[in-house]
Amino acid sequence: MKLLTLIISFSMAIGCLTPAFSAEAPRITKEELKALLGNPDLVIIDVRYGRDWTNSDIKIKSAVREDPDDLKSWANKYSPDKTIVLY
Repeated sequence: MKLLTLIISFSMAIGCLTPAFSAEAPRITKEELKALLGNPDLVIIDVRYGRDWTNSDIKIKSAVREDPDDLKSWANKYSPDKTIVLY
């Protein structure tokens, strides 16, 4: 089973995860993520908080928006066989 969780945002993504999980999650640069765009095995999840997300002019086109405070309701809906990027 291939589960690779990559985290590119620092404060917002880390804030919604448990400390043990965030300490184990590999990280990638925006250049590495850009190289993965278009890969059907890639799921990008935007976990920025409401106002940060709403007020941002920068959004990754293929990203799915999820509420960082409601992790339990959406975490299991993504296949563990995919590469999951939280930002």
